[in-house]
Amino acid sequence: MPKITIDNRDVEVETGTTVLHAAQKLGISIPTMCHLHGHEATTSCMVCVVRLVGASGLVPACGTVVRDGMRVESESDEVREARKAALELLLSDHVGDCAGPCQMGCPAHMNIPQMIRQIGAGQLHAAVVTVKQDIALPAILGRICPAPCEKACRRRLHDEAVSICLLKRYLADVDLQSPAPYVPLRQPSRGKRVAIIGAGPAGLAAAYYLQQDGFECTVFDDHDEPGGMLRYGVSEQDLPRDVLAAEIARVRDLGVTFKLGTRVGVTIPMAEIRSHFDAVFLGTGAGTPEQVEPLGIKASPDGIKIDSQTSATSVSGVFAGGDAVRRRRLTIRAVAEGKEAATSIRQYLRGELVAGGPRVFNSRLGKLYEGEMEILLQSASAASRRKASGSTGAFTGEQARAEALRCLHCDCRKLDTCLLRQHAQAHDARQARYKAERRPFVQQTQHPDVLYEPGKCIDCGICIQIATEAGEKLGLSFVGRGFDVRVAVPFNETLAEGLKIAAAQCVQACPTGALAFKDARGR
Repeated sequence: MPKITIDNRDVEVETGTTVLHAAQKLGISIPTMCHLHGHEATTSCMVCVVRLVGASGLVPACGTVVRDGMRVESESDEVREARKAALELLLSDHVGDCAGPCQMGCPAHMNIPQMIRQIGAGQLHAAVVTVKQDIALPAILGRICPAPCEKACRRRLHDEAVSICLLKRYLADVDLQSPAPYVPLRQPSRGKRVAIIGAGPAGLAAAYYLQQDGFECTVFDDHDEPGGMLRYGVSEQDLPRDVLAAEIARVRDLGVTFKLGTRVGVTIPMAEIRSHFDAVFLGTGAGTPEQVEPLGIKASPDGIKIDSQTSATSVSGVFAGGDAVRRRRLTIRAVAEGKEAATSIRQYLRGELVAGGPRVFNSRLGKLYEGEMEILLQSASAASRRKASGSTGAFTGEQARAEALRCLHCDCRKLDTCLLRQHAQAHDARQARYKAERRPFVQQTQHPDVLYEPGKCIDCGICIQIATEAGEKLGLSFVGRGFDVRVAVPFNETLAEGLKIAAAQCVQACPTGALAFKDARGR
């Protein structure tokens, strides 16, 4: 059997084995997009390239058969740059959004499209879980948020934005009024304590997410009741106090402790807080440099000076967010910053590199060309924007579902599983490096279960092989020539005719969002 060396590690493999599979035997992960185990290698994406020592150029690992004595480099700078270039070439021809514009417009980057799909399908509990993964106080924000997500909604270009905030409020209210409102699972205690200074939106959000992770949180506030500016800066007409109390109760349900009527720096010294707790989050609301500096923390003209990526202050183990950092009085930003700071605090307490949340790759469709809005509207309700009825200003269940069906679903149905996105992020690839005129946006919706977007196809041919093996009468094939070649059903037939047997297999194998289930199962 041939014996080869990959990244200075020896491995013996069967004759006929590829470099890709030899690397897998060693536990070395080589990225690939156009390869599927058990199928013929097409070597089209060139994302799996490696360098053979002593040979010129790079070769695709998925299609290169090992030879005895072969020496392979899979992680050199040259190899990584080549893979990055291959990804950027694929991205230059990619047509579509990863996250929807509404999600990108939300400071908390909540998965709004998924929430809307779940409401439309009547999956209300799942929708609540989706919301609270990113927004700790949805019933509050559903009432007072200025809705930057709706300003980003692509439907505005046609008539009016989807009523995202009212949908979020509807979900949160249904949950709070249920016999057992949703409380996320809490991890076992990690034996670490966090002091949260300030019971406003940023502090409540930080406590909500840290407590879930098993960190014992104590919230200090100088008022007699928690809520901060939500209680003392927002009128009861805009935010009923029973709603505020119910949202705070969900934070308490996780085990968060509140110590009220306690002003850190006056009632209790900051040094004492730091000696009793493993980390501190400052969400105290707006403060002047004169108020900040006695805490031993560097100040900026607007409040506490922090690292914008990690929320870390100048003092080790102390983090800050919300109006304590800058005066802007936008609750959704404060809630988002509380969650972001929780990520950094979690990293700090685990002894990891404190880097904050990941910078996620996001492809953007950009400005729509003429006729493309009509394509998106094909899968959405033509109804006008719903207005809440009654004195409460809230949606009924019927109204919420009808409004959810207006969504254009601009996001990718494979947001979390698309290999192009995963590899682009891992290699810090840029979509605009190789500028080219964007191809038209196309959606084929004739299949009852599957959506096909040719602009996301990388022409790997995996689906063609699967359809052939499954015995599809028409199946799929490469159509066109040169740069215009695309995967399609022969004889201009629809996808419903081409994939009668193997549709689900093709969707599962597709490395991008080109083939996806309409209902986004598996997200």
